[in-house]
Amino acid sequence: MLYWLTGLSDGGGLFNLFQYITFRSGMAFFTALIFGFVFGQPLINLLRRRQRFGQPIRLDGPESHLQTKAGTPTMGGVLILGALLVSTLLWGRLDNPYVWMLLFVTGAFGVLGFMDDYAKITRNTHAGLSGRVRLGLGFAISAVAAAWATWFHPAELTGQLAFPVFKNVLLNLGLLFVPFATLVIVGAANAVNLTDGLDGLAIMPVMIAGATLGIIAYTVGRTDFTTYLDVHYVPGTGEILIFTSALIGGGLGFLWYNAPPAAVFMGDTGSLALGGALGAIAVAIKHELVLGIVGGLFVAEALSVIVQVAYFKRTGKRVFLMAPIHHHFEKRGWAEPQIVIRFWIISLILALIGLATLKLR
Repeated sequence: MLYWLTGLSDGGGLFNLFQYITFRSGMAFFTALIFGFVFGQPLINLLRRRQRFGQPIRLDGPESHLQTKAGTPTMGGVLILGALLVSTLLWGRLDNPYVWMLLFVTGAFGVLGFMDDYAKITRNTHAGLSGRVRLGLGFAISAVAAAWATWFHPAELTGQLAFPVFKNVLLNLGLLFVPFATLVIVGAANAVNLTDGLDGLAIMPVMIAGATLGIIAYTVGRTDFTTYLDVHYVPGTGEILIFTSALIGGGLGFLWYNAPPAAVFMGDTGSLALGGALGAIAVAIKHELVLGIVGGLFVAEALSVIVQVAYFKRTGKRVFLMAPIHHHFEKRGWAEPQIVIRFWIISLILALIGLATLKLR
């Protein structure tokens, strides 16, 4: 919104700053961060009053959770989404289709997650919406976003799947690209949701992945960078850096209250929305496969559940002591902060590998 203040510039001075993505990204970060600090505690107080028992705790989960996490309010993702949406609307270019696509995905998945959290709280059970309803709505949201991004991609990239590392290697998926992109977004949303099981575990890897994808988005949105790095140019994606900067600022504001011991959980309201946003960014910037590297931690968490369920149905035995895999390490005696910090380190390493694909060609 404030981008339009550049119209008041005579070619120099303060208003001229608003045309620069880097300046607006920095301001988006600080706006979202301040939003989180200002509204964080009032939101937590409100959630405590509204949620008598807090987030329901799984009875079959780690025993320590029944003592340490019982009564903690959920739906803290509202804080992240509020900071993210306000900051993006304030500092982003509102004539950019990718900005609106990301806002749509984030908001829609946020509403879906809110419905799931609300069902859990009102019924006082960890089972929220039925799996069919949640997946069905998730696929509908993702399909709209996939078609949206495809419509605005340049003609030479429409329906194409780009491969990291290999120069100019494209796989023409044609009409199958939209279903593929839909799976990427749904998969990312649910993978982050599965990762959100310990204090601070999900939000930091989300911020790391968001920062990485934001840098890539800024890079592929500039012809000088894409020419130098020999990557595909996707015009307009530079504005996504505004969105990811706001995500990081809002995420840090939330982490202030979510750090162990957490005063609030993000809930499905936050995890589904943020995961969906990461998937949508990857689709917009034509780096769907790189998301699998950058978000490798989320992939591992999701695969651990898939493997556990499939193996148990076939043999009646378990591969892991408990899934998702972070609970497996809890069962093995790892302390919660130990798991969280080590998973953060893994996320950072994977992010650096993902960034390296820009140069390794």
